[in-house]
Amino acid sequence: WFNPRIYWAVDLRIVSPDTSDSKVEVFCNTLQHHWKNEQSWSSIVENFNHLVNVARVSDPPVRNSQEAFMMEMRGARMVQAADSLLKLVSELKQTAIFSGLASLNEHVEQQTAEFDQQAEKTEQMLSRIGEEAAGCLKELESHYYSSAQRIDQGEQ
Repeated sequence: WFNPRIYWAVDLRIVSPDTSDSKVEVFCNTLQHHWKNEQSWSSIVENFNHLVNVARVSDPPVRNSQEAFMMEMRGARMVQAADSLLKLVSELKQTAIFSGLASLNEHVEQQTAEFDQQAEKTEQMLSRIGEEAAGCLKELESHYYSSAQRIDQGEQ
C-alpha cells in the first residue's frame, strides 16, 4: 500500500533550495503521519483477516487452544493498531490547533500594527485640525477686537 521511496521521490521534486525549512518540516511530518496511518490500517486489516481464519471450529483440542491463543494475539495487535490511530488523530488535532494559533497570533500582530498606524495617522490629523482651529480662532479674535462694532459697543 505504502511505498516510502515514492514519497521521498515526490519530496525531492517538491522541495527546492529556496523552500523554507518550515515547509520541509510540515511536508515530512505529513509523510510520517500518512505512513503511520497506512501502517496502522494495514495492521488492523491483516489481524482481522487472521482472526476470521483462526475462528474456524476444529476438532482437536490442542489446535483449538493454539487458535484461541492466536485469536487473543491478533486481537491485541488490532487494539494496538487502533490505539496508534487514535494517538495519530490526537497528534494531528494538536498540530492543527497549534498551527491555527500561530496563524491567529500572526493575524493579531498584523491587525495591531495596522491599528497602531491608523492611530498615529488619526493623532496627526487631530493635531493638524487643532492647529488650523487655533489659527482660525486667532484670526477671528483679531478681527473681532479690531472691528468697528466692538468699538461701538464699548462706547455705549
